[in-house]
Amino acid sequence: MGKSKTTKNEMVIKTTWKQALKRDWQLYLLLLLPLALVFIFNYAAYPGLRMVFMDFKPAKGYEGSDWVGLRTFQKIFQDSDFFRAVKNSIIFNLLDLAVGFPMPIILALILNELRYPKFKKVSQTILYLPHFLSWVIIANVAYTMFRPSTGLVNMALTNAGIIEQGIPFLTEKYHWAVTYLLIGVWQGMGWGTIIYLAAITGISGELYEAAMIDGANRWKRIWHITLPGIKSTVVTLLIMNLGRVMGSNYERLREFDNTQVRDFQYQLAVYIYDKGLQGGKFSMATAVGLFQSVVGLILVLLADRVAKKLGEDGLL
Repeated sequence: MGKSKTTKNEMVIKTTWKQALKRDWQLYLLLLLPLALVFIFNYAAYPGLRMVFMDFKPAKGYEGSDWVGLRTFQKIFQDSDFFRAVKNSIIFNLLDLAVGFPMPIILALILNELRYPKFKKVSQTILYLPHFLSWVIIANVAYTMFRPSTGLVNMALTNAGIIEQGIPFLTEKYHWAVTYLLIGVWQGMGWGTIIYLAAITGISGELYEAAMIDGANRWKRIWHITLPGIKSTVVTLLIMNLGRVMGSNYERLREFDNTQVRDFQYQLAVYIYDKGLQGGKFSMATAVGLFQSVVGLILVLLADRVAKKLGEDGLL
């Protein structure tokens, strides 16, 4: 009766930063390298953004280069190639989002329903592997498989009597667009399933047991338990992907480049390299990169606000 109950806060042992450093110094040491890389490449480069307001010459440096105000942006917005690159980037990124975003969710749902552990592990490994291949390897394999006359796919379709002549998968712009998008989905969909599978593991098994007792079949359990359980993860990743609508992958675009598809292949990453870096116009390249970042930030903030108005947690 007379003894006072020990509160939860009183049982917590306070650890000073010196004690934590002494105990886990190896972990802090390992953390220094990634922190240094993030600081150097993400924050230390910020002072260089003043280059967009200068006619920057590497030989003269920042001190010797002339200030030009917003003249660099005026040149960019008067360039027809810039608007062509912006249009292609937006169209292909929206298509990539529409086609590629649902695929990891579908794969995660399928893998979660597999009941044979060995087959599930093998399937996961096969699906993840393309993420670790460089676009150089992927492009070379794709050109080998999809050549109009000697490609493995066209030869198989021709021998089977499905087509009479080879399909120009990578040499005609509309066929190239479809092939380019599907290869991108194939390369990234396995890696995206990791996040959704991790979210699914956080769903209580009691919910599935109660649903099975009530007579819910597999599809109803997926629709009423699994999908609502990962809804916040889906919304968060969708917001993050919307921020990349103005972005583009230079390596991917360059490896699938040829003269027949330049109308669709010419996106912002190619524009920055050709006009900015290869042409020696570093101020222009920096200005376009800043434009992409600002538009991406605005899209993320708008998407986050819309998600919160719809009752979701959002990202920020």
